[in-house]
Amino acid sequence: MVIDVVLVDDHALIRGGLRRALERHEGVSIVGEAASLREARAVLNKTRPDVAVVDIRLPDGSGLDLCREIKESRWAGAVVILSMYGDADRLLAARDCGASAFVSKDAPAREVIESIRRAFANPGAFDAEGLADAVAAETSRRAILTGREREVLMLLADGMSVADIARQLVITESTTKTHIGNIYAKLDAHNRAQALMTAIRLGLIKDESPLDRPPS
Repeated sequence: MVIDVVLVDDHALIRGGLRRALERHEGVSIVGEAASLREARAVLNKTRPDVAVVDIRLPDGSGLDLCREIKESRWAGAVVILSMYGDADRLLAARDCGASAFVSKDAPAREVIESIRRAFANPGAFDAEGLADAVAAETSRRAILTGREREVLMLLADGMSVADIARQLVITESTTKTHIGNIYAKLDAHNRAQALMTAIRLGLIKDESPLDRPPS
């Protein structure tokens, strides 16, 4: 059985290298290519491949969003996410969007090919080098917030300012800022939006929390 594959990457050299590597192997057929989300949607709707190999960073959006669209489509093909960066957050984000595999761009071609074959055979599974370590780190981070820090986090998600949080919890603004700083450090975040996005992914708060609501 031949596996129909679409390549989505904005770098022509990378697409060309992948295409040449994949075409050397029997059982894999490249049925389309795209360099952006817009192009990818058109190509995918036309070809409906078995597997889409998608770069996580595209000029007009995220490959993770495209992955979600594919998984929600009628044909629901498998997705292999490619990334220049192999950190745990990107790996777990690929898992959470429904991808079947996450592969670093500097991985050998045979690893990409094996990921395509496994994705085709079992699209509901998720395969990635370093997955166990990433899951362990995620579990550890989920448990590291203290009870008070979780309270502060929930109030941050409600859009409260430092002053509002301090009044709500009957603590000083200085103490509130210390709790917020600790939350940012533990969630590896640099601002409120990053902290809340990580907290959502870790299940610390629900995804309907108003990330972009300005502080009151």
